[in-house]
Amino acid sequence: MEKIKKMYYSILKDPFPREMHIIVGNQELVYKKKTWVIDEEKGLRYGENPDQPAALYEFYQGRLELGGIDFRRPSKNYQLVSSISEKDMIQSGKHPGKINLTDVDNGINILQYLTSKKSCVILKHNNPCGVAWSNKGIEDAIEKAYFSDRIAAFGGTLVTNSPITKAAAEFISKYYFEVIAAPEYEQGSVELLKKRKNLRILRIAGLAELEKLVNEPFLDIKSLVDGGLILQFSFRNKILSKDDFLPAEATRDGKTIIARTPTEKEFEDLIFAWAVEAGVTSNSVLFAKDGVTVAIGTGEQDRVGCVDLTIHKAYVKYADRLAYEKISMSFYELRQKARQDNKFKEILEEINHKVEQDKAGLPGSVMVSDGFFPFRDGVDLAIEQGVTAIAQPGGSINDFEVIEAVNEATPQVAMVFTGQRSFKH
Repeated sequence: MEKIKKMYYSILKDPFPREMHIIVGNQELVYKKKTWVIDEEKGLRYGENPDQPAALYEFYQGRLELGGIDFRRPSKNYQLVSSISEKDMIQSGKHPGKINLTDVDNGINILQYLTSKKSCVILKHNNPCGVAWSNKGIEDAIEKAYFSDRIAAFGGTLVTNSPITKAAAEFISKYYFEVIAAPEYEQGSVELLKKRKNLRILRIAGLAELEKLVNEPFLDIKSLVDGGLILQFSFRNKILSKDDFLPAEATRDGKTIIARTPTEKEFEDLIFAWAVEAGVTSNSVLFAKDGVTVAIGTGEQDRVGCVDLTIHKAYVKYADRLAYEKISMSFYELRQKARQDNKFKEILEEINHKVEQDKAGLPGSVMVSDGFFPFRDGVDLAIEQGVTAIAQPGGSINDFEVIEAVNEATPQVAMVFTGQRSFKH
């Protein structure tokens, strides 16, 4: 058993070269392997699993232009994940592995579209589990993001676009995270965070300037099992303001119908939710309310099933928060104790009643979907839970009946099209 545990703390020696060159047509891109001298020179701990050697490469030199589009290049000095130096590793903890850094990177992927407010993304297994933005301060955003999915946040990665204040550090230090990444740390905050010895504390200056990234692609490379490669332009979110949405309308048999336009508040939540959607594995839908994710559905094979499971997640997360607030216990622990103790059984029944009564906080929320709705069933499920506005790509042969679903709702539910799909695989 000790041997098994030890593998998670070991650092593999990687056989990767110091430099890597990629030639795209007549354009050469040069990458340098990242290592850090802490107690000795080390690169990544390991890859996705402890028996997979891995290396991080920083884009060091070159310029890529394809189809008249300039790609992100090193001369712009974004200072993000691949540029982390020893001084940026305020505390290296167990030393970072691939998953730690790719989680931070996907947090950046989402935060680049949330620069108008202080924002926080908490991730687990390269998917966001809680996201929030706030005009009140980064402490408010962090707390809301955490409690939107307290269970999944355990051992997660927390990324912000705003410096960590002492108040924010006090909150963070009460809970277990693997990685914290922020553009800066205010006086007194690091001392609080360092109480957790294995916490990786990263300073990434570029997190404060993410607006530079928007709509400038990077080269997205996917390796195939046979050693082949698929190259694509990275996803670029086109929905940056309410004016970027398209009216949800469709025509059938000479009849045209159009959905209700969202209110200002609904538009703001839809913009927020679509930004988060950029970092969620497909098929996916998510619910958001007042600038906070209510529930995020990830990686499902069918659209209506994804909606159904995301609703279920919302109910469980809401019940867990009530249980934690009432008796400092998880919902699952409460359910287990309720099988043997009538006192806990009464508390469980009370919480379950409250969750059903409140519909897990879903009334008044908005829903976004990374792909169109092939049928109206997923929309009908969301409407039953009190969703008031929906954004989706549009373009289904059944757009007419999908729009009918929101128009038949009482009160009428709003819908807009994004005109772009947001699949992520």
